[in-house]
Amino acid sequence: MRSASHAARLGFLIVALSLAGCSGGANVNPTPQGLSQSQAQATALQNMPTSKDQCKDGSWQTFGVFKNQGDCVSYVATHGKNPPDVTPSPTPTPTPTPTPIGSFVEFAYVANSGSNNVSAYTIDATSGALTPVAGSPFLAGTSPGGIAVDPAGKFAYVTNFISDNVSAYAINATSGALTAVAGSPFGAGAFPFGVAVDPTGKFAYVTNINGSNISVYTIDATSGALTALAASPFGAGSGPHGVAVDPTGKFAYVTDAGDNNVSAYTIDATSGALTAVAGSPFGAGTFPFGMAVDPTGKFAYVANDGGNVSAYTIDGTSGALTPIAGSPFMAGAIPLGITVDPTGKFAYVANNGGNISAYTIDATSGALTPAAGSPFGAGSGPHGVAVDPTGKFAFVTNQNDNDVSAYIIDATSGALTPVVGSPFGAGAIPLGIAVTRSNVSSSASGLVRRRQMH
Repeated sequence: MRSASHAARLGFLIVALSLAGCSGGANVNPTPQGLSQSQAQATALQNMPTSKDQCKDGSWQTFGVFKNQGDCVSYVATHGKNPPDVTPSPTPTPTPTPTPIGSFVEFAYVANSGSNNVSAYTIDATSGALTPVAGSPFLAGTSPGGIAVDPAGKFAYVTNFISDNVSAYAINATSGALTAVAGSPFGAGAFPFGVAVDPTGKFAYVTNINGSNISVYTIDATSGALTALAASPFGAGSGPHGVAVDPTGKFAYVTDAGDNNVSAYTIDATSGALTAVAGSPFGAGTFPFGMAVDPTGKFAYVANDGGNVSAYTIDGTSGALTPIAGSPFMAGAIPLGITVDPTGKFAYVANNGGNISAYTIDATSGALTPAAGSPFGAGSGPHGVAVDPTGKFAFVTNQNDNDVSAYIIDATSGALTPVVGSPFGAGAIPLGIAVTRSNVSSSASGLVRRRQMH
């Protein structure tokens, strides 16, 4: 890894340096139901910005009437001569009781590195609001950082980077509650951080930052228990952080933060063992952190702490990476987390400096174009980002505010609008986040779970 000051700036070493040392966000106020257009306009304009500073860092969203920061600044510059339109909005629908028979239920899980636990939530299918699961938070190891859920939504895995192990849980498909798997936690390497499960649900991959290697496990399909491969761990570059597996399950990719590159591997379909791809490692930006592969398996994206995103095409036969024309693409300050929505149309980056970069993805080239209005405001210290399996909502952990920002995704533009009630409380120093979907239906086989996409 790089210098201690740099690691502390990222935040994930805060706990390691001082475990004992250890809400903000956009606020959307819908126009009261029943008001006329003119009445709504007058009501909203009673509390409007008077200086450009009130429009910075996502603060423009708190007024509930501006489409972007530019509209807010323009309002202040013209002394309110051109007030924004205010369209009456319906009263938010109360959060329904989750898990009716015959419906889908979504859950979100957050690894809290400062409180050594995992926050679990149900996701309101209409609004995107988060409601804590009964029993949440659930105990983890020391300083949990990364989190992944298997494709069936049966098991969750959390890396504990101070206790050097992985906590494994069974997920209750009805309530979303977590129960520790027998034998958990399972040993890992030095400072385990990133974690991913392959699309078959047979293998789990964990990056060990201080070990400069990758722990590989088989997953027991019944219990969720992890068994390390005999040849594990497999070598990586210096300071591996993020890890992603392509949707075919043929290739794995790891960001080597200390070497400014990406290690690529082929996956043995029988054993899960890793073999370096010809030409690996592939160059990236400064301190590559987060890693994501699009749902088609054609493109890979890396969030570089230095302020941009490296984009690649994936050779479907060899797994080799080729930089996309125009790469790297600009992001905000200190990009860490990155994800691609399940449609493959949009990419989102959590910039630890305080906002979210949103992009549209060119379906042919994989090139990134900033979405209208990007970047979007978040809390203090955004770290992890995930999109729900429907592609309707995005969620971001704010490590300095101890909460989660939730957004509605515009299906056409990819733009983000804060969910009513956002941000939602989490534990101390929330880092990784994963989202899964459960299909509860009446059938001879009981619970049927659909594949998670995140």
